[in-house]
Amino acid sequence: MADVSEFMSIPPTTLADLLGREQVMDIGIRPLWSSMPRQAGPAFTVRCRPGDNLMVHAAIHRAEPGSVIVVESGDVDYALVGGNVCAVAQRRGISGFVLDGVIRDVAEAREIGFPVFARGVIPVPGTKTAVEPLNLPVRCGGVKVDPGDIVVADEEGLVVVPNARQEEVLLAARAKLAKEADESLEAWEEAHRTRINKILDENGFQG
Repeated sequence: MADVSEFMSIPPTTLADLLGREQVMDIGIRPLWSSMPRQAGPAFTVRCRPGDNLMVHAAIHRAEPGSVIVVESGDVDYALVGGNVCAVAQRRGISGFVLDGVIRDVAEAREIGFPVFARGVIPVPGTKTAVEPLNLPVRCGGVKVDPGDIVVADEEGLVVVPNARQEEVLLAARAKLAKEADESLEAWEEAHRTRINKILDENGFQG
């Protein structure tokens, strides 16, 4: 199995090129402030019912250090987490949150530099009554996420690497990045012009 920490050096754009659209979360889930550090780690998955955030609060005490807590939420009307939850998660070594929902106390999370990717911010907290199993498959940002899948997220977007493909994808990503690093902009421009002109010619473009 690949060393998960090595995914910190792989941009989501590279992973998206390799894995395709179906492994990329939709644009509604985004970093909540600029210059948010990249997070990469195995998914600890959570499902919360509409209006309730009990299980994400439970998860911060159960997820292993280095985990990315990935939450499927039932709505965007009530906050899943706030500042203290982010602070405790950070203290426990959790890599960050990826939430198909909203948070509150975003300034507090920003001040401590704890990565949170979510759909937005709202000041209204959820209730804490609905018990759900932890670490079962969830859907987040339109992508099925299994426990242990690798989530890589930064300002370019969020990509989910299936657990069984970790090593294969990491090797392919390294090779792709190495090839791109060896190619000058001039060489890329020439190859790009040739490819685009070929497509235009094949489709009858005149000009």
